Amino acid sequence: MRNSLKHLIAGPCSAETREQVLETAKEISQIDALTYFRAGIWKPRTAPGSFEGVGEDGLAWLKEAKETYGVKTTTEVATPEHVEACLKQGVDALWIGARTTVNPFYVQQIADSLKGVNIPVFIKNPISPDVGLWMGAIERFKLSGITDVSVIHRGFFSYAKGVFRNPPMWEIPIKLKTEFPDLQIICDPSHITGNSDLIEEVSKFAMQLGMDGLMIETHPTPKEAWSDAKQQVTPDRLKEIMESILLSKTNSDISHEEVEKMRKEVNLVDSETLEDIAKRMLIVKEIAKFKKENSATVFQHARWKFVLEESKKKAKELGLNEEFVEDLMNLIHKESLNIHHTIYNS
Repeated sequence: MRNSLKHLIAGPCSAETREQVLETAKEISQIDALTYFRAGIWKPRTAPGSFEGVGEDGLAWLKEAKETYGVKTTTEVATPEHVEACLKQGVDALWIGARTTVNPFYVQQIADSLKGVNIPVFIKNPISPDVGLWMGAIERFKLSGITDVSVIHRGFFSYAKGVFRNPPMWEIPIKLKTEFPDLQIICDPSHITGNSDLIEEVSKFAMQLGMDGLMIETHPTPKEAWSDAKQQVTPDRLKEIMESILLSKTNSDISHEEVEKMRKEVNLVDSETLEDIAKRMLIVKEIAKFKKENSATVFQHARWKFVLEESKKKAKELGLNEEFVEDLMNLIHKESLNIHHTIYNS
């Protein structure tokens, strides 16, 4: 039995005052799992006039926290100038924010500014669920000579109002891990939830998925925070969360005769499911050919609405999540439209 926690990165969303930075560092430095003390120095904001960070003054506070309480420090950088300022003040690691990861030009500029400096770099996922952009950012830093590259999963933007501020879409970091098996993935439950009450739950689930660590925003008085007040926890609450997580040991893998038997059953069902989908697509090809020969419209809204509603009814009968079934049918329909497109243009 083991716990997969390799990193705990904690500290305030923003460095606000010297006193706030030092007080937070003092409190969380007592947590054995802590690997980096974090604080935002430059804060990208949508609206001009919003609090955009204290700037380079905050780097001196990070340095003082490091020297006084023995904590390694990290902050977000978005420009080569940020990088230069951080290196001068002895910041131990850097992270690339979600708004920066979306732009390969910005990522390349930062990667170029780090050539010859082998400092740990954490890369947050892009705002949209684009695993290609995320992978591209990783490769750019590796090509610049950075050997210690990890990523931070902070969820993805969605217009839909839901439980989470940024829905986690766990399948995206799992896909990334498949492409980069040795890559360390840190979960940022603060930005995923946007709600301090949900941080422990999401943190535990991230650990159960085999993620390598957590980045949790921590503030002495969260309600008075200058940014992201709702998603920050007090140092005492952070200690409680970490104690709970560290007590929840998980197996890195399960090897048991009964489980292996059930896994074989799952593999068989998966195989049969794919065979059924293949049969469906063969029928779709025949329908597409018929439509082409008879100059029929490819997409018929009434028909698709009927299929979707019937699928959701069936899902309810079978005790399946209706939203999941709707997403599945949309994927199948997307491929059906691709088949129509290919046949119509052949």
